[in-house]
Amino acid sequence: MLSAWLLAGPVLAAEVNLYSARQENLIKPLLERFSEQTGIEVNLVTGKADALLQRLKSEGRNSPADLLLTTDAGRLHRAREAGVLAPVESDTLHERIPAQYRDPEGYWFGLSVRARPIVYVTDRVEPGELSTYEALADPKWKGRVCIRSSSNIYNQSLVASMIAHHGVEATEAWARDFVANFARPPIGGDRDQVLAAAAGQCDVAVINTYYLGVMINEDDQEQREAAGRVAVFWPNQEGSGDGRGTHVNVSGIGLTAAAGNRDNAVQLMEFLSSDESQAWYAQVNHEYPVRESVPVSDTLKAWGGFKADDLDLHLLGKYNAEAVRLMDRAGWK
Repeated sequence: MLSAWLLAGPVLAAEVNLYSARQENLIKPLLERFSEQTGIEVNLVTGKADALLQRLKSEGRNSPADLLLTTDAGRLHRAREAGVLAPVESDTLHERIPAQYRDPEGYWFGLSVRARPIVYVTDRVEPGELSTYEALADPKWKGRVCIRSSSNIYNQSLVASMIAHHGVEATEAWARDFVANFARPPIGGDRDQVLAAAAGQCDVAVINTYYLGVMINEDDQEQREAAGRVAVFWPNQEGSGDGRGTHVNVSGIGLTAAAGNRDNAVQLMEFLSSDESQAWYAQVNHEYPVRESVPVSDTLKAWGGFKADDLDLHLLGKYNAEAVRLMDRAGWK
């Protein structure tokens, strides 16, 4: 009996520990499916992205976490710089995930894509008035722009992408003029920018598509109605002056340096990059798959196709600190 129990031990102990900045309802169904298929139990800890990174740093080599799932390439870069991630060699991940959506040395891999376009109030703005992010610094937009604060990683990554394309000096000049066009001091999240625009506080906003997709499909009537008053404009497309493409970012995953269940962790990473997982992200979370072969949700399809900036996203992390300093100098609160 004892020998049978000992033999059963490794099977019962098959597990992987995941720290996730994604809300439980946005990841748990996929984890349950993974466990059904593999017999590997996923122990999930959710929390705020920055708090989870700090927890990993504090725990060091004693951390129970095998994986970190978080939003934004800037945060993933911070995790790598903090020494809490380890590189992964996986032919499956390299085949499935395009190079621009993963760390060049395998420290993190993008799992879903969200774009950060301009949204405009349809009864106050004609789409022909819009063209690029850079054009939002034009004086005609004075008092008409809503966007969240400079402490937000999504805005830091947008500015970092502009530094990568234009350099610090040109980006700072743009940022000063852009800030002068704000309709109000930055406050709230991306949904709040849509609500403000719908309420007449501004005419355009810069937000992540994921939030608008959630609002459109929300049970809350106020959220749905606000989302219904705005439309998506894809900036920086061909013929717009600077056709580099609309800024995009990822949610992504990395193996921790302290991982004690490395093989199980890599297996989960590969599962989350599979067609099944990618399709679930697309349909339920209203995010774009990292794989072009996987169809998007009807909500995203209704916004039409767009050219995405193909900048390697690890550069968003590389230029993050400079972006933060630049935004501070420009008066972006």
